[in-house]
Order: sequence, then structure tokens, then C-alpha cells
Amino acid sequence: MMLIQQQDMKSSDSIYVVNGKDNLFEYPLNSCTMQECVDYLRSIDLIGVDTETEGFDFTGKKLLMIQCGDKGKQFIIDYRVTSKQEIALLKSVLEDASKIKILHNAKFDYKFLKFYCNISLNNVYDTFLVEKILHCGKDDYGFALGKLTQRYLNVTLNKEVRNRFVDLGSNPFTVDQMVYGAKDVEYLIDIYHKQQPDIELKRLRSVVRLENEAVVVFSEIEYEGLILDTEAWQKLAVRNKAMSIQLEKELDKSLVADERFTKYKAQKQLDMFTAVEDLKESTVKWSSPTQVLKIFRTLVPELENANGKKLAPYRFKHTLIDEYIKYKEKDKLSSAFGDNFYTFLSADKKVRTNFTQILDTGRVSSSEPNMQQIPATNEYRNCFVAPEGYVFVSSDYSSQELNVIAYGSQDPVFLKALENNEDLHSVCAELVFGEVWKNAAEEDCAYYKTKEKCDCKAHKKLRTQVKTINFGLAYGMGPKKLSETINCSTKEAKDLITKYFKAFPKIEAFLNGLGEFGKKHGYIETFPPFRRKRWFNSWTPKMYSDKDSFMELGSIERASKNTPIQGSSADMTKLALVLIYRHIKKYDLPVKIIMTVHDQIDTVCPREYAEEWKQRMTELMEQAANTVIKNGLLKAETSITNVWSK
Repeated sequence: MMLIQQQDMKSSDSIYVVNGKDNLFEYPLNSCTMQECVDYLRSIDLIGVDTETEGFDFTGKKLLMIQCGDKGKQFIIDYRVTSKQEIALLKSVLEDASKIKILHNAKFDYKFLKFYCNISLNNVYDTFLVEKILHCGKDDYGFALGKLTQRYLNVTLNKEVRNRFVDLGSNPFTVDQMVYGAKDVEYLIDIYHKQQPDIELKRLRSVVRLENEAVVVFSEIEYEGLILDTEAWQKLAVRNKAMSIQLEKELDKSLVADERFTKYKAQKQLDMFTAVEDLKESTVKWSSPTQVLKIFRTLVPELENANGKKLAPYRFKHTLIDEYIKYKEKDKLSSAFGDNFYTFLSADKKVRTNFTQILDTGRVSSSEPNMQQIPATNEYRNCFVAPEGYVFVSSDYSSQELNVIAYGSQDPVFLKALENNEDLHSVCAELVFGEVWKNAAEEDCAYYKTKEKCDCKAHKKLRTQVKTINFGLAYGMGPKKLSETINCSTKEAKDLITKYFKAFPKIEAFLNGLGEFGKKHGYIETFPPFRRKRWFNSWTPKMYSDKDSFMELGSIERASKNTPIQGSSADMTKLALVLIYRHIKKYDLPVKIIMTVHDQIDTVCPREYAEEWKQRMTELMEQAANTVIKNGLLKAETSITNVWSK
């Protein structure tokens, strides 16, 4: 395997250092002007683009080097000594929509180029994203550039050279660093060509196009960020900390009141520095998983650990466990969404998340901070505010995943309820529970009048049970999880699921068909036109008929049932992002896309333009939905607010 470690003068023949009038350094390589660089880039159709920076935060770390070109010529541009006039020349070609710009992890380079050079890349091809598309579901496959150069080119990258950019300061680039940067560009072109046959073989051209357009939108969202009202946030943090402390005290009291745990009762010794109300009732440190597990094993001997998932099945059986879970939930709010959250403020005092654009289902996740875990209550979301004179215009789909299930299964009850704007969960509950539902109706039941959600006490409980199944279908929920969620026995949960599928045989057939396909073929795909594929690592052709592989097949079956539902939902939301961004750019609208969580897309625009934009945004959301769910039943709901709302 070839290892690029030091300068090979033969390999430098195609490398050109842009040596403009502001360039302070002399390099032992070919030199050229920015105009010559741009003229060459205009003569080619595929342009590899890369950057070297001081770090990851574009608002606080510097851009050092820009590399661009193809296999014929690679250009090294020292941004530190390049004039604005020269950058303007580069901008003209990198924003040329007729050229394909090839990058690896394009979001990173996009944000630095926009922040420092005012360059907004378009017509992007991201080798990182494409590799994830080609091998979706194979999480241990490896998608870093070094993995791709090994896989496709038999080349190992020298990370030591890359790491030396961080400590470069104002020193000139070494020849090794310039060769390293230039080679990255050359490798991008090679990888692009290597990926094309696999894209065609797996019929993934549509989803590749979608993700490469979407990466520009995700880059823009990360670039814009959200403004945090720190005063409002601090009030929440103080309140939740106080509630966490109070819940901990109540937990202590419940513990020592139980005669099985009297040994944990604290011996109170008041001194001049300790207030009576601050003394702990017990000696237990509730932040210690070891201590907590020891206590709860007295209640549940078979308990493996004290995390939330393991404790959930027992919270309604043991008051102490229920109180502990409530305490942990509030404690997490006071820590993760308290003072610690300020570490996510960028240098310009905005909160910016980092999107992982493709999970194994095609869904998106975010981190540092995880905006999908921001409590869904408006008291938290309302702490994020629009710029002065602007408002939020936010749109999301009404029952997106239920529409996907209805369309995929063609279940007549689901379709009719959605078409007539009836409360689907109540309609389903009536069919599942029959006479029990009918007899539970109170006088003036709204459901029996207009098929809308009612306030009947018994109906609410029955509706919740069916609603849990309806949404659980998208995530492979089985009897065990259902029993934990609605607080019933596993047998009762099994019986409920049996009743459900008896009422909706077409949904059962649809899901079973997906499960069988995945087990038989080793992959599953989302709905047309994208047909995103998810492969299963453990699958082999012999497994389908191997009785000893039932555990692996069970896992594949569950994933095969929920991936098309989640993935098709993700496809249409990403398409909505693309259509909205295209429209904004085409008509140069005063609108910015600043966040997306699940199926919600959030924009900001001037207050006086909000009503007009609300109508157009709704149309674009529904245009995306109709591309995947072609019956036109999936609608978007759009709102105008002064602060971020759910």
C-alpha cells in the first residue's frame, strides 16, 4: 500500500501555488496567478475542493489554505496572504452552477468558505455522503477520507502532516503540507469516478442527487445558527435546578420511610454552616449508578443496571423507581439544558448544531448540541428568538408517518380517515375495541358527532393505547415495549396487538411483506422515487432458510418494517428542504432556513413578508410530500411566531 509521507518531486509537477501580489512566501513549486488558476478551473467540469483550517469552529478558528483543481492541476491558495480581489475571482468559478464541486464532508468546507470568502458553493458532490448512501446501514464500514483512499486507491493518508496545520501560525506551508493538500484534491476526483459504477448498479442516482443538494441546505442551517435568549434560558435553569433538588429530597424521604432501607437513613448533625433544610435524609448518592442499582436490586433482584431503559418496565410497579426516574428526568434538564448548555455558544453567541445527515434509516441526527433532544415544550424552544424585525415561519407535516403507513399499506380505514380529516387514532380505537369503545362514549361525545377527538374519559385511555401502536409501527414496537409504554402486562399487550392487526389486516400484510423482503434479500428500501437502500451487516444468503439464525433474522425483520416508514419520511423532508432552498435562491427572497427537527422546517423572514412566505412554504412542503406520497393526503401546517415553537 502506498504511503504519502514526504515530498516526491515528481508528484509536485501538477501542483501550482497561487503566487499573487500579496503572497509573502516563496515556494519551491510551480507558481501561477489567481487568474490563471480560475481560467483552468473554468476549462474543467469536475473541480475538487478542500480546505485546511486551524480547527472546527468557523466562527473562532482561521481558514489557512484552499485547494482546488483536478488530476491535471491542483492549486494551493494561501488564504492568509490572498487579497479580496483574488478571492472574488475564485468565487466566480466556485459559484458557477455548471461545475460539479467535489468535496469530502462538504459541510465543513462550505461554512469556512462562506464565512471567510463569501463563497456559497452549489452543485456539490460529497464523496463522504455518497459512500454512506452506497453502504447505508453498515455503520462499521468507515467513511472518513482515509478509509476511502484505502478502499478505492490503495493509499494511506499521512495524518501527521494534516495535524501540523493546527500549529502553523504565520509560518509558510511546508512542501509536505502543500503536497498533502493537493493530493486530497486529486484523490477526490479519483473517488468520484470510482463511486459512479456502484451508484448505477444499485440504482441510487436519485437519492445521491437528493443528499448532495440537501448538504448545502444543512450547511446553511449550521452556518446561520439560532439566537439564544440567555436570560430566559437562565430562568429555566434555576427553576429546574430547584425542582431537581426538591425531587431528590422527596426521594430520600421515600427511601428511608421504607423499612427495607432504614440503614440508609442519615444521622443528622447540624453545625453552624448547614441549614436544616439542606441536610440529606439518606446517605445515598443518587448520582451513583452503583449505589442506585444496589438499592433497586432489593426491589427487582434480576435488574441488570439502573439506566432509564432497564428501569422503565418497573416504574409503575414500584413507587421508589418511579420517583427516581422523575428525579433523573428533571436532573438531566437542569444539567444538560442548564449552565452546561452555554458551552455550545459559538464565538458570535449563536447556538449551532452539527447534523449527521444519513443514519441507517436515512433519518438525520444532530449533536453538540442535539437539537432533537431540546425538550419539545415551548418553554425551552421559546428561548430561541428571531433577529430584530424578523419572525419564525415554521412548517411541519400533519401525521407524516401515519400517512406513509396508509399509503404503503393502502388500508381503506386509514385512507378514509385521513381523506375526511377524521381523528385517526379514535377511528382505529373504535375498530379495535368495538363494543367497549361504543359503551364508553359519554353524552355529547364529539367523536360520534363529527369523528374528531373527544373528551370522554374512557375514550382517552383507549385512544392512547391505539395511538401508541399507530406510532410504534414506525419504530418496530413489540409487545414488551408496548406493555412498558402503556403500563400493562406483556400478555395484554400481545392481545392488543392481535386485535389491532385483526382490525387492520392490510397494515399487517404490508409490514410482514417488508419484513420478509429484508430477510430474503439482505436489504430494504424506501418508497419511490428515491428508493434509498439499507443493507444488513449480519445477513448472508443462507440465513433466510437457517433455523439457527432466527435472532439475526428477527432483528432484520424489525428493521425492514420500520426503515421504509422512517426513511420515506426522511426523504420527503429532505426534499422539502431542497425545494425551499431552491425557491429562496431563485427569487432572492429575504428568507433563511435556520433549523429542522424531524419533519419540521424552521425559517426566519421579515415580519412584513411572513404571510406571503407562509403560503409559499406550505405549497413547497406539500409538493415534496406529493413526490413520495402521491395521493395528496399529507398536508403541511405552517405557523408564524416571534420565537421558535413546536
